[in-house]
Amino acid sequence: MTFRTISILALSGSLRAASYNTRLLHAVARLAPAGVDIAVYQGLGALPLFNPDLALTELPAVVALQQAVAAADGILIASPEYAHGVSGVMKNALDWLVGSEQFPGKPVALLNASPRATHAQAALVEILNTMSARIVSQASIALPLLGSGLDQDGIVQHATLGTILRDAIAAFAAAIQTPECALIGAAFPVK
Repeated sequence: MTFRTISILALSGSLRAASYNTRLLHAVARLAPAGVDIAVYQGLGALPLFNPDLALTELPAVVALQQAVAAADGILIASPEYAHGVSGVMKNALDWLVGSEQFPGKPVALLNASPRATHAQAALVEILNTMSARIVSQASIALPLLGSGLDQDGIVQHATLGTILRDAIAAFAAAIQTPECALIGAAFPVK
């Protein structure tokens, strides 16, 4: 039997250099099991503000994002909460993906570096449901990283956090491989 590598695209809703959500995504990429490749996307800051009047063929940053999403088996999103809402960076990226033919039905898992970011997570679930994403609830978690001082290495080496993240990615990979068995919903457990 031949096994295919599962490709997951990770999107951070923060452009901040010291973002805990971005650190979390890089840590998860390092913790991914064999056969799962997680690539943290670097191009969200290059996206122009969403304007449906612009021709996509003239927007290389938008085309690159849409191609990366199309090539991925699943999408992993970690985004901060700003003023009880989704970050502008994440909302802008999702707006550019609304018309994408490849996004509907795409498995999505949500991670967050702060259990207090409930408003943004609820808004993300609403947006993603509207976009016909397949949210994998058992792989969507919030971790208490905000203010922890943990960098990417610290997250990877932390016994409890590492285990939680490995379990979440394993659940996400399983849901991608067997979509009929995935529990889909808006649950967002705090660890």
